[in-house]
Amino acid sequence: MAKRIGILTGGGDCPGLNPVIRAVVRKGILDGYEILGIKNGWKGLIENDVIPLDMQAVSGILPKGGTILGTSRTNPYKKEGDVKKAIDNYNKNALSALIAIGGEDTLGVARKLIKDGLKIVGVPKTIDNDLSGTDYTFGFDTAVNIATEAIDRLHTTAESHHRIIVAEVMGRHAGWIAVHAGIAGGADIILIPELPIDINEVCGIIKKRHSRGKTFSIVVVAEGAKLKEGDMVTQDRKTDAFGHVRLGGIGEILSEEIEKRTGYETRVTVFGHIQRGGTPSAFDRVLGTRFGVRAVGLVNEGKFGFMVSLKGNEIVSIPIEEAVKELKTVDMKLYEIAKIFFG
Repeated sequence: MAKRIGILTGGGDCPGLNPVIRAVVRKGILDGYEILGIKNGWKGLIENDVIPLDMQAVSGILPKGGTILGTSRTNPYKKEGDVKKAIDNYNKNALSALIAIGGEDTLGVARKLIKDGLKIVGVPKTIDNDLSGTDYTFGFDTAVNIATEAIDRLHTTAESHHRIIVAEVMGRHAGWIAVHAGIAGGADIILIPELPIDINEVCGIIKKRHSRGKTFSIVVVAEGAKLKEGDMVTQDRKTDAFGHVRLGGIGEILSEEIEKRTGYETRVTVFGHIQRGGTPSAFDRVLGTRFGVRAVGLVNEGKFGFMVSLKGNEIVSIPIEEAVKELKTVDMKLYEIAKIFFG
């Protein structure tokens, strides 16, 4: 009977997914496997929506953003009967293994399905870079580059109009994008979910800049940042299948408060999904490729329940259980470096 590997991408899309898919297909075929693409994450496994993937199917996808398999935020453990459907379809397709590419939520489902008997290998993916167990996730580098370029562009318009500009970047529980892009883009203030925002302190830094003759400032804030004695700012109270609310609005609140308290004209720009669209950076293409090749290696070794991981410059593997047990928040040593340049 033919050896067969299934592959799916779940959760939010990001640059670098297609390089992983391409690497799994190329390496898998070389090692004697048939590859089945499962469409739209766990939803595709529940509905048995699968397609064969061969060399031709992955030709030319290396520079493409997003995922050719589609994605969704589907949780099989949310609806009665879906777990059984997923397991039945895994068996119906005679899979030797399943490679699940995703972040905390997707790999959290993988962890449960492993306990239910499925042979799964994980590949870490999130532009937020908040998955513990790996130094970097693919997609993060591209998102930082996009945000940095946008901040560079904001500098010129802010300076021309003598404005304060608040740039809201992605980052639900961790401010990695905000810190990296903020440092690289020369932001004057960086605000992250790990530390509550003190509006008075923010306004004090801006006023100090103006007292030195600077007539503009760039404030970078992660979408999940909270005001002191406040909650995360949300667009509405609806939640997805994993209980997450839709964030957005902290930039607008900051903008209004800064203008009210300082008297300086202030604008807000929300980078939003631009950060995770488009072509992946060279770093993310290489990292995704290395992850994909190593994931097939784990299948060959029978190391199911493990996730590929970047440690230093080495691709290693760690138990998925360990990878999803906690979020990786911003290293405060890095944030202290960023603070040197505030104001």
